[in-house]
Amino acid sequence: MYWRGHVGIALLAYAPVAGAVRVAGEPELTVLGAAVAVTFATLPDLDHRLPVAHRGPTHTIAFALTAGVLVALAAAIVFPVGDGTAPATAAGTALPPWTPGFVGGIATLSLCSHVAGDAITPMGIWPLRPFRGWHVTLDLTPAANPRANRLFLGAGVAALALSVALTL
Repeated sequence: MYWRGHVGIALLAYAPVAGAVRVAGEPELTVLGAAVAVTFATLPDLDHRLPVAHRGPTHTIAFALTAGVLVALAAAIVFPVGDGTAPATAAGTALPPWTPGFVGGIATLSLCSHVAGDAITPMGIWPLRPFRGWHVTLDLTPAANPRANRLFLGAGVAALALSVALTL
């Protein structure tokens, strides 16, 4: 998949979470989660600029989990919710104490959605590397298919909009 497809798939994965977060009464986190999902949707493709094979180490579940933990740790520094100095949102309310875990979890979800998106292409992925050499490809569409990429982007935006609209 190309960036449009990956962003769409990340939004598709995030849409049910967005609805749950809205129902939990955290609209600011709904927006933050969408931003995190979009931001991390294409991160694995930075391997094009690194001295590693494309769809190699950055296209694994281990990478997604490790990056998610690092993002959660960074979020704990940026959003120090446990020390009584929690930053206020635009509405003047404090962020919940689970904000860093939420941000790390959404980053992990978005990275896993990238791996899943590449699994539908003929090239496929090796999601369990370096632990297993299991290759996954559904061979549904080439990564460069503009229709598929636009379809996923549209579906992701629509799913997120519907999820939020149903919880207003």
